[in-house]
Amino acid sequence: MTIADELAYTSASDLATRIADRSLSPVEVMDATIARIEERNPSLTAFVFTAFDEAREAARVAERAVMAGGPLGLLHGVPVAIKDLFDFKPGWKSTFGGVRALRDLVIDARCLFCERIEAAGAIVVGKTNSPVMGFRGTCDNPLFGPSRNPFDTTRNTGGSSGGSAGAVADGLVSLAEGTDGGGSIRIPASWCGVYGLKASFGRVPYVGRPNAFGGTNPFLAEGPITRTVADAALALTALNGYDSRDPFALPGTVDYRGIEGRSIAGLRIAYSPDLGVYPVEPAVAETVRRAVDAFVEAGATVEEVSMSIPHSHQSLADLWCRTIIPINCVALRAFTDGGLDLLGAHRGDFPDEYLRWVDHGFTMDVLDLARDQAMRTDVLDAVAGVLDRYDLLVSPTLACLPVKNADDGNTKGPTHVNGEEVERLIGWCMTYFFNYTGHPAASLPAGLVDGLPVGMQIVGRRYADDDVLAASGAFERLRPWQDTYAIPRSRAI
Repeated sequence: MTIADELAYTSASDLATRIADRSLSPVEVMDATIARIEERNPSLTAFVFTAFDEAREAARVAERAVMAGGPLGLLHGVPVAIKDLFDFKPGWKSTFGGVRALRDLVIDARCLFCERIEAAGAIVVGKTNSPVMGFRGTCDNPLFGPSRNPFDTTRNTGGSSGGSAGAVADGLVSLAEGTDGGGSIRIPASWCGVYGLKASFGRVPYVGRPNAFGGTNPFLAEGPITRTVADAALALTALNGYDSRDPFALPGTVDYRGIEGRSIAGLRIAYSPDLGVYPVEPAVAETVRRAVDAFVEAGATVEEVSMSIPHSHQSLADLWCRTIIPINCVALRAFTDGGLDLLGAHRGDFPDEYLRWVDHGFTMDVLDLARDQAMRTDVLDAVAGVLDRYDLLVSPTLACLPVKNADDGNTKGPTHVNGEEVERLIGWCMTYFFNYTGHPAASLPAGLVDGLPVGMQIVGRRYADDDVLAASGAFERLRPWQDTYAIPRSRAI
């Protein structure tokens, strides 16, 4: 076994510990990471940009810091990935999810995830695949093609942080960035059998410019995708904390390390098999129903609840498209003002489904926005009605199993789930409610169906991120999922 194979499924926490105690060299870890990416990424399209020379130099600097004996960051020397969407590192290409006209675009800015993860000592090795402008729950685009699921490469990873989830599941890196405006951390975490955490809105600051208020409609998040709950807690410790650039940033910082080991005895957990409106594939529903028993074994009380939302799942999916399209329109207008008319000469770079919503977005008025916020309030009231009575809400993360990849750069979700027609971009994703509301939410592996991962979503009260981590850790101890990675580990490449 090569060192690349040996370290592939080592956790970020273990890598950081072993680097700090000098039993592993940052250079050794980086060389192993690069070797595995070079060997396995062509069959996945998880990474779409790499900066290996830069990463190797950063590893040499990290090694000198270890040998000097000074203080080290929480993730010193650990290789990580960021996402190719609204996520930047100076000098690196940014295609905004595989937009062909932007294949050579370089943005000299640094996203908050990159800023804080590097401050914690991690080394960013490259950027991962996502769909065009992140506007769907699958991961595919006309420039790079689909991200392929390590559990079955004929199937999609889910999106929009699909390349990140695929890279973590296949052991290319132990920690990768996800961004989440409708489930883009939790959706691919579910389909790739990894752990994805969206913190409470404000826990990890949103520092987008030129509009510091742009992350509220719906609530946007940056967060970790990992293979263990402890790694997510470690990453959230590095990422959280007040930032004056964000008018909604929560005060202070929180150390989440070890919270995943806390007892959940006595917690009251609500279980909703459908969040009141979704059709769910029977095999998915049954897998999550069985998984919920682990919380009872851990000493919590679990009760099935009904949620009442006065809108159909189709109208709520359309609501998500309407609420998030304005920030897309603003970005497209900024490119036009800068001399690149993406909706003119380059209109063919965008999927028809995206163009339909963009065209609609440019016609919306303030009354449309007010009506949409009223619908969003109905979702908030339904969620709050549960979480006012319970500590946590549990549901399937997604309504279906991973879909097959298309061959035209435009993979979409299913047309029907359990015999009922669904909206194909995000209507099968049981995640975006919690971007309307800002509650913390995580997806963890609940089990396999025909060798494909099924995710379970855990939602906490606003700002109770510790409860989500504690419940996730309790489940991981009772229903460990690390053995499932034997499937991607053994796949032919």
